Amino acid sequence: MTFEDRVKALRQHHEQLLTRENRPLPWGNGIYEKYEFPILTAEHTPLEWRYDFSKQDNPFLMQRIMMNAVLNSGAIKLDGRYLLVCRVEGADRKSFFAVAESPNGIDNFRFWPEPVTMPEAPSDSPEGGVNPATNVYDMRLTQHEDGWIYGVFCAERHDPSQPGNLSAATATAGIARTKDLKTWERLPDLKSRSQQRNVVLHPEFVQGKYAFYTRPQDGFIDTGSGGGIGWALVDDITHAEVTKEQIINARHYHTITEVKNGEGPHPLKTPQGWLHLAHGVRGTADGLRYVLYLYMTALDDPTRVIAQPGGWFLVPEGSEYVGDVMNVAFANGWIMDSDGRVLIYYASADTRMHVAVSSVERLVDYCMNTPQDGLTTSASVETIKRLIKKNSEQ
Repeated sequence: MTFEDRVKALRQHHEQLLTRENRPLPWGNGIYEKYEFPILTAEHTPLEWRYDFSKQDNPFLMQRIMMNAVLNSGAIKLDGRYLLVCRVEGADRKSFFAVAESPNGIDNFRFWPEPVTMPEAPSDSPEGGVNPATNVYDMRLTQHEDGWIYGVFCAERHDPSQPGNLSAATATAGIARTKDLKTWERLPDLKSRSQQRNVVLHPEFVQGKYAFYTRPQDGFIDTGSGGGIGWALVDDITHAEVTKEQIINARHYHTITEVKNGEGPHPLKTPQGWLHLAHGVRGTADGLRYVLYLYMTALDDPTRVIAQPGGWFLVPEGSEYVGDVMNVAFANGWIMDSDGRVLIYYASADTRMHVAVSSVERLVDYCMNTPQDGLTTSASVETIKRLIKKNSEQ
């Protein structure tokens, strides 16, 4: 086979992957439908990012830059287009942002020609200009009522206090804004007394201020004294600083949130309240297990929880379990259509992106009518018995 034939075959194979129809899986749980295929993987990235198509320079048609994963994507709908700002990880472990677009939000996702060029943090940012971020990832997108689209993401740096420990890191919340996902203005990182990951901007002003969901933690991995999902009001987003922080969704012993929890995408506004998607983490003999859960807060007070179903809402299943980091489901993007359809974009095993489809009506029903976690075995048994009794009386 000639070089030209191999290039043609490669492009045909890639096009077949990009245009593959995605179908819902049968026999779900009634809350949402998962789909047959992942929507984005490392193989979905453009061939031009990976191959040198010069016959002279790359006669063996090797991948010159290999991609490892596509995961943890922010999501937004603009001008009728379903857009994901994906975390793409190369073989070198560096993550970067890239936009993938779909006409229907389910399949036919294609990356824009080039990755996002994210400016460095300005000099007045914490460590900005002095200690640039080594890695950035997991962007949450918020179309704010101030007219900007904000991206809040983790900015990771080597911990300067431990120069000899090459695994020691620090995390701050990077903030950038845009109108079109193409040109980004980088703002100073969020200032906080603690390290911050999984920070999310609320889509509306609260008391005339910007509101952030936070996740205070003592270290890069360990939450330590951090009690759960926090809430903070900020006067000026161009110099955002957390001065007062309250926990609105706490962790609990022997639950899905016992090790840590964090907000996923920004909450969706429904007539019944703010609908939240979050992740919870617990320790197992096989390492940490990441699952997704839902809760709701009041429209007049986004800090007041009005419903929280017990247990997980979505977990890795089947082949979703296997990947770079096993037993992980993570989401930081979802889209609510005008007809109430909700597209939930989640990553499995830190490797690939999937979609699950539900509706506002179903998700609110799930939140409002699913029993809360009673926090003990006896409480769980009594909850099951009440359902059995109800069904027997039908």
